[in-house]
Amino acid sequence: MHDTSYDNEDNFRKYAAKVYDPIKIGSIDGTDTEPHDRGILRALSSEYVPNKLVKGDPHHTIFVARLNPRTTQETIVKEFSKFGKIVHCRLVKDIVTGKSKQYAFVEFEKTSAADRAFYDMHKEYIDNTEVIVEKEAERRLQGWKPRRLGGGFGGRKESGQLRFGCRDRPFRKPIIVPKNLERRDQK
Repeated sequence: MHDTSYDNEDNFRKYAAKVYDPIKIGSIDGTDTEPHDRGILRALSSEYVPNKLVKGDPHHTIFVARLNPRTTQETIVKEFSKFGKIVHCRLVKDIVTGKSKQYAFVEFEKTSAADRAFYDMHKEYIDNTEVIVEKEAERRLQGWKPRRLGGGFGGRKESGQLRFGCRDRPFRKPIIVPKNLERRDQK
């Protein structure tokens, strides 16, 4: 049985927000006023216009990323249909090669089904690959910038984009090194 206490989106600060601010998303505690990496600088200077042709309810839609390149749309539907009726599933593919870009959008009939999938499928394995699941942000947050433009919520240290507002690195107070420890390291 699923706990329905997570149906309230205000439990997560990033989803309670109405405007996307790359500096706040990149901040450990949400108080930064200056960018700390090149990705955030790129997001601030980039322009992005959301796709107006996208249909459906963004509150019923989840974003699934880090898919196996061989994962098919049928596999995604099979894995996520256990949470509720799927209205639409779109595995994003390269327009030239037709190969998977390794992410998809799944729209459910009900918000509760999207919420259950969001909580239960994050960091689960599909086709032997660990996936991440987020709520759709493009149509929900004004000023949204995708990861390719330096935006997004997540990030990996290896890519030079270390974001702290995502589920893997939630907002926390910064670590403050005591002055006596700083002096020892400088000697």
